[in-house]
Amino acid sequence: MNTHLDSKGRTVLALDPTLDVTHAATLASLLLGLRGKDIIVDASEVQHLGAQCGQLLVSAKRTWTTDGRALRLEKASVEFVENIRLLGLTSLLPIEEHI
Repeated sequence: MNTHLDSKGRTVLALDPTLDVTHAATLASLLLGLRGKDIIVDASEVQHLGAQCGQLLVSAKRTWTTDGRALRLEKASVEFVENIRLLGLTSLLPIEEHI
């Protein structure tokens, strides 16, 4: 996972292909470091989303909303969208655009 600025100067968090329990601490740390900023979460490379990382994304979405900041999920892979559906998180993690 990494963060960068896109061509419009927006902060982007690019997710790794595998987001299982072994990646949860790294994801949590990155999200904490980005708190207070509007961010775009790029899920285009995600092949597997585990429950723990899914919960972290839900928590982050709620935190950003409470803080009055934007956290947008964009460019979600087919696998990411399917994992969100299987975890029952579709209504909690709306996807802005799909690949």
